[in-house]
Amino acid sequence: MPIWIQTALLLSASNIFMTFAWYGHLKNLATAPWYVAAFISWGIALFEYLLQVPANRIGAQEFNLAQLKIMQEAITLTVFVPFALFYMQQPLKLDYLWAALCILGAVYFIFRA
Repeated sequence: MPIWIQTALLLSASNIFMTFAWYGHLKNLATAPWYVAAFISWGIALFEYLLQVPANRIGAQEFNLAQLKIMQEAITLTVFVPFALFYMQQPLKLDYLWAALCILGAVYFIFRA
């Protein structure tokens, strides 16, 4: 499997855990004390790091640091928008499109030859 696919898949899976660790507690643990939410989020974030660290090590074989970061940000947006819409039941906003276009521009500039 090509390095870019391995990296993208691992970063995508990592990002799903990260998104739930960072924002899922706002829905599921809204009435729990903050420290309970923090400990649960840290537990979820462990799985994020177990995927993110190998993703970056694999990706570093082919990409530079800036390319890895922009790839991560693009994946973050593609994971966050469905999470916000479907799981957190937030309204769809045109701002998501503008943000996606900005990220797409960043991807273009960081990966161009």
